[in-house]
Amino acid sequence: MKRIVTIQDISCVGKCSLTVALPIISAMGVETAVIPTAVLSTHTAFKNFTFCDLTKEIEPIAAHWEQEKIGFDAIYTGYLGSFEQLNLVREFIQHFRTEKNLVFIDPVMADNGKLYAGFTQEFADCMAQLCGQADVIVPNLSEAAFMLHRPYLEKGYTEADIRQMLKDLTTLGTKTAILTGITLEEGKLGVMGYDSVSGSYFSYFSEYLPVSFHGTGDVFASSLVGALTIGKSMQEALEIAVDYTVESIRKTMKDPNANWYGVNFEEALPALIKRLNP
Repeated sequence: MKRIVTIQDISCVGKCSLTVALPIISAMGVETAVIPTAVLSTHTAFKNFTFCDLTKEIEPIAAHWEQEKIGFDAIYTGYLGSFEQLNLVREFIQHFRTEKNLVFIDPVMADNGKLYAGFTQEFADCMAQLCGQADVIVPNLSEAAFMLHRPYLEKGYTEADIRQMLKDLTTLGTKTAILTGITLEEGKLGVMGYDSVSGSYFSYFSEYLPVSFHGTGDVFASSLVGALTIGKSMQEALEIAVDYTVESIRKTMKDPNANWYGVNFEEALPALIKRLNP
């Protein structure tokens, strides 16, 4: 059985980060090891949430795993909340990287042209350095803009803009860059990517649904890294991840009792499993 380690926070209620990554990757038939970087009672869209920083636990966990000679087929990072965590994750990758495993980084730090609360341009620069160690990165347009020191284009991007951004992202050091939340024609939303090794571009688009839910980026990233880890090609993995994310949104839209704080990704898991095992 393949094994992924995912390093990110856990919001006990909120359908994001580890509460999304763990069930999705496990359902895809991959053992999922976790390093929780923090424990929150809920995600940060709630008021009065509790927060417990677990930064000091990262190094001891990694040391124990090294002692036990535990290895991973993929290393997947999500939300990292401090410069210290970025540095610790950089060290973790250096210790656990092999010639065969996949380093997959989702540089969660911005959306809609703005950095999340508490983050700065300096943090984005350090995140860009971390992304340089990855095989695959999956920023949204806002995160890419901050890492590349470019203005965020609120009026939209052309295909030429996207291609140039993707190419520039690979100059950070990553082999493959994938941009999420791309719209090039009305009614379609999807992803575009660039493989710097082959010099090829790729993309996949689906129906644009006029809603916004918390955690869909985590759903996409988790299903994408899972599909890549079990041996799907990049194009196959993108189609699986995009379609699963869209299906999760559809399930939520149809549910009159859906919670506001996340998508019904659980209801879409049977379709994901069937897709992997037709």
